[in-house]
Amino acid sequence: LGTHRGSGLVLQGSPRTPPAAADDGGFESGAYNNSAIQTPNLDALARRSVVFQNAFTSVSSCSPSRASILTGLPQHQNGMYGLHQDVHHFNSFDGVRSLPQLLSQARVRTGIIGKKHVGPEAVYPFDFAYTEENSSVLQVGRNITRIKALVRQFLQSQDERPFFLYVAFHDPHRCGHSQPQYGAFCEKFGNGESGMGWIPDWKPQLYRPEQVQVPHFVPDTPAARADLAAQYTTIGRMDQGIGLVLEELGHAGFHNSTLVIYTSDNGIPFPSGRTNLYRSGTAEPLLISSPEHTKRWGQVSQAFATLLDLTPTILDWFSIPYPSYSIFGTKRVQLTGKSLLPALESEQPWATAFSSQSHHEVTMYYPMRAIQHQQFRLIHNLNYKMPFPIDQDFYISPTFQDLLNRTRAGQPTHWNKTLHQYYYRDRWELFDCSRDPTESQNLAPDPRYAAIFQLLRTQLLKWQWDTGDPWVCAPDAVLEKKLSPQCRPLHNEL
Repeated sequence: LGTHRGSGLVLQGSPRTPPAAADDGGFESGAYNNSAIQTPNLDALARRSVVFQNAFTSVSSCSPSRASILTGLPQHQNGMYGLHQDVHHFNSFDGVRSLPQLLSQARVRTGIIGKKHVGPEAVYPFDFAYTEENSSVLQVGRNITRIKALVRQFLQSQDERPFFLYVAFHDPHRCGHSQPQYGAFCEKFGNGESGMGWIPDWKPQLYRPEQVQVPHFVPDTPAARADLAAQYTTIGRMDQGIGLVLEELGHAGFHNSTLVIYTSDNGIPFPSGRTNLYRSGTAEPLLISSPEHTKRWGQVSQAFATLLDLTPTILDWFSIPYPSYSIFGTKRVQLTGKSLLPALESEQPWATAFSSQSHHEVTMYYPMRAIQHQQFRLIHNLNYKMPFPIDQDFYISPTFQDLLNRTRAGQPTHWNKTLHQYYYRDRWELFDCSRDPTESQNLAPDPRYAAIFQLLRTQLLKWQWDTGDPWVCAPDAVLEKKLSPQCRPLHNEL
């Protein structure tokens, strides 16, 4: 079918690849043990999939994550440092060779339905495209009846080539900043009420604030619970959309020849979620269903996976060699991700994942680099003397406004940290997620963890050099490639 962005569903088949994805989706599904929400279609897909418990995005921001998924390169290497749209205007480098390019060159037909959010067009060309660039993103990203019709149109083509379809739902992204008339999460869009329009295939599921499961990193307040209840409704719409997409796949006769992948682009849009490199901002759902690997259907994998692995996985599925090319100069670009297909055969020992963030909105310059190795997570906050930035979309959310108001009034926030602690962070943060799942105790200054700190720091630095990170010497040195050593000290008292 197609590859979906956000909370992602990627579908791939023997000769065909359909992926699907969610937008700012998280673990709100029965497949990940959330009993408060009804997601029968995701749950059914999980029973035909390997369910990854340690999957991570390489960047907790929409456009950079989508670009990383479609290139196999972290944001600092592909050039999509922040959001693509409007004044933010970030783009991948012209020399990047994306997944749709590589597939097209190998005679695989490509399609995208929903939110694209990456550019330039020359780097991310699709044969079949209905996105915000030529349609209403509400219609192609949230109207599941329209999505169903477009999927059917794509699958009914007489083209005999194998295909890759990327279904990029816009649910459950917030829309209070862009379309507030439809509610905080566009949960009213298409519900049949006056002025809301009607989506014929959607049967809205409403939730009460007291019903939701509040993640440990979200304040447990009436405002946040109401926010989550609205989010649940839009996740339900996406879940029903996924059911429709898979149904179309079956009707077209491709159900038993398609690899399906479901994931998300970044953390949920709540405190410590999206734009953060904490586990709460980078951990993603990941379901991979292969008709050729039924032995592990319904099994849970603890192997570490990242969204940088999706390009290698899809290339491997089609038996296409990994690319080797140069973006600038003569240095060759090599994919640092891995194919996940071996994990569909047997459990793998993978236990490391890297993350890299520079911007979200253009004003939100807060570069971070992170590594999760086994139970330990190390985060390098390069701009740590500045307050952590807040995006426009999240700022006007009921959850954050309530948090601001409670903080200013000196009232209990029912949160696991203060707003000051959220804004002002140490340069290095080290957490033992097995003993401290809420990532509340920074072990970086603790001499008892000096060895693990140095090990992770060395691994992170090597990955930055391997992926051509322009920030590899920051913040206390400047990168001078023609000198030796290349990191030249600034003596800036950091």
